[in-house]
Amino acid sequence: MTDVSGPLSRTPLYDLHRELGGRIVPFAGYEMPVQYPTGIIAEHNWTRESAGLFDVSHMGQVTLTGPGIDAALETLVPGDIIGLAQNKLRYTQLLNDDGGILDDLMVTRRAGDLFLVVNAGNKEADVALMQAKLPAGSVTYHGTRALMALQGPKAAAVMERLAPEAAALSFMTATAARIGGIEVWASRSGYTGEDGFEIAVAGADADGLARLLLSQPEVKPIGLGARDSLRLEAGLPLHGHDIDPTTSPMEAVLGFSIAKRRREEGGFPGAARIQKEIAAGPARKLVGLRPEGRAPVRDGSAISADGRVIGKVTSGGFGPTVGAPVALGYVETAFAAAGTAVALEVRGKPVAATVTKTPFITKRYVKA
Repeated sequence: MTDVSGPLSRTPLYDLHRELGGRIVPFAGYEMPVQYPTGIIAEHNWTRESAGLFDVSHMGQVTLTGPGIDAALETLVPGDIIGLAQNKLRYTQLLNDDGGILDDLMVTRRAGDLFLVVNAGNKEADVALMQAKLPAGSVTYHGTRALMALQGPKAAAVMERLAPEAAALSFMTATAARIGGIEVWASRSGYTGEDGFEIAVAGADADGLARLLLSQPEVKPIGLGARDSLRLEAGLPLHGHDIDPTTSPMEAVLGFSIAKRRREEGGFPGAARIQKEIAAGPARKLVGLRPEGRAPVRDGSAISADGRVIGKVTSGGFGPTVGAPVALGYVETAFAAAGTAVALEVRGKPVAATVTKTPFITKRYVKA
C-alpha cells in the first residue's frame, strides 16, 4: 500500500467507515479503512464466501467525449478502443515512450462518452497526461463521485433483489441502473477474482447507497487489507508493485489486453519495444510463487536460482483461501516455467519456493 504525503482527502463514505469501526490509515492521499473490527482474514473469507462491500471512491473517474475520441485514446494505450462495443469494458494501460506502464485502467464505452476508472495514486498525472495529449475539452475528471465494489459469490443475489437490470449483466459489461431509487452506473467487474459489481454513484448518494447494501444479510464492509490479499490470490497486478513505468505489458503477462490489430498496427507509446517482445519474448516475466513453510515473503525480496539473483518479489503475503504464503515477482524468462525451483530471501535467509501459474485460486467471473 502506498502512502502519499501532504493533506489527506476523505471519500464520501469516511463518516460511515468511522461509524462501523474502521481502522483508518493513509492510502494514496486518502484516509481509508484498512480493516474493520472483525479483522482482515475474516473480511477476506467473508468476501470469498458471501459478499463484501469495498469503498474504492479514491479511484479516479474520468469521461472522454467528442468525435474520434476512441481513436485519440488509442494513441496513449495499446488496447482496442475503436472496436469496443457500447456498455462493454476493456482493460488497458497508459504507456510511456518506452512501453512502460504509467497506469492500468478500465475503459467503458457508453452512449455519449468513454468512462475511465484509473488508479488513485496516479489519477492526477493520468488526467494531466490526457489533457495534454487528447483534444482540448475532451477530458473531464469527476472528483466528487463515489465508487464502491460489491464482491463475492452472493453479490449477484443482492443485486437481483435491488437492481435486476444490473444482476443480468455478464462479466465486463455495464449499464445504468437504479438501486433503492438511487441512479448508478454499474459494471460486472472487480479486483478480487470473485463475481461482483462496481458501482459509480454521485457523492451525495453514496452514504445512502452503502447503507442500503450493508443492510442486506449477505453484505459486510471490507477494508483495504483484505482487498490486497484477495487480489493477490487472484494474481491481479497492483500498480506501483507488480507493474510500473519500467515494466511493459508483455513482461507483466498482460498481452491478452493487446488485440491483434493493435499488435500489428502499433501507434501507441513504446510500440516498437512491445512488438519486439511479442515476437521474441520479453527478457523477464511476472510469475506466481509458492514459498515453502508459513512465513510470508514481502515485496523487494530477491529471487535466486543457480546460485545467483534472477529477479525480485513484487507482491507477497499470506493467502487465507490458499492457506499458505503466495507471492508475485519478476524472473528471467528462462526461469518462468511453472514448476521451476527457486529460492526467496526471507529475513536474510533463503526459503525454497516454486514458480507456479496464477491465479492461486479459481476465478469465479460470470461470463456470457
